[in-house]
Amino acid sequence: MTSIKVSFTHPELQAAAVKLAKRLDLALISSDKIAAIGRAAAQVSDSSVAGSGEQPSYHLQLAPEGLSLLPVRRNQHGPVRCDFTSGAFTHRRKFGGGNGQAIAKAVGLSGKFLPGVLDLTAGLGGDGFVLASLGCRVRLLERNPIVHSLLRDGLDRAVMAGEQDSELADIVARLSLIEADSKQFLGQLAASEQEDIVFLDPMFPERKKSAKVKKEMQVFHSIVGADPDAGELLELALQRARYRVVVKRSASADHLAGMAPSYSLEGKSTRFDIFALQKLPS
Repeated sequence: MTSIKVSFTHPELQAAAVKLAKRLDLALISSDKIAAIGRAAAQVSDSSVAGSGEQPSYHLQLAPEGLSLLPVRRNQHGPVRCDFTSGAFTHRRKFGGGNGQAIAKAVGLSGKFLPGVLDLTAGLGGDGFVLASLGCRVRLLERNPIVHSLLRDGLDRAVMAGEQDSELADIVARLSLIEADSKQFLGQLAASEQEDIVFLDPMFPERKKSAKVKKEMQVFHSIVGADPDAGELLELALQRARYRVVVKRSASADHLAGMAPSYSLEGKSTRFDIFALQKLPS
């Protein structure tokens, strides 16, 4: 089992690190000890040192630039973090193709219809951010406490950056984050609280390693684990969505739970399966 602890880079961040460790029920470890463990692990041919016994294999590091998930062995890969102010996100929202993007077509977004979207498997918020940048109101649900912490940190920093970027501020204002198990959340959702679109991007173990999948995300997947209840989640989503349910899949993946959608939008690596429930407003 992957062992994770919380660390911090500067003394002024210690109080926040203690608070985070307590909330996640993780141990706090000093940066010096993390470095020592990393040096010891680098001297052996496998990863038995980092992650054995009380030694962590990963740490959530609080630094001035934000929260990151890092391997103890720093040569494994770079930090996994949520940064909506990065060049990639900025380029996507400015030059990503607007309503012509596949994800926009999948949720039915148009100049006359800006749906509310319930993202049941938010992850690091990439899809939700894109939809919010196109004008949708998006509720982000994330049940994994590590992922939720990274996403919360990314949103908080985006709010601060929005003080100097009104466009970014408007986008973030359309995003709300909820730490909850999506199946329980949907089960408690009243009929009057239906959302226009329910979006689902379940995580599954990789059948084989692929060069197309960054090593950082392969490790991230192993920490988060699969979503074995994704089929049940889809059935609930179909009962709670007003207009449609959208399931994001790998282009080569089977239909989720063997359920055939109304139609699909296929790309080179990604496919959106659309379950149409009623006609969209025009």
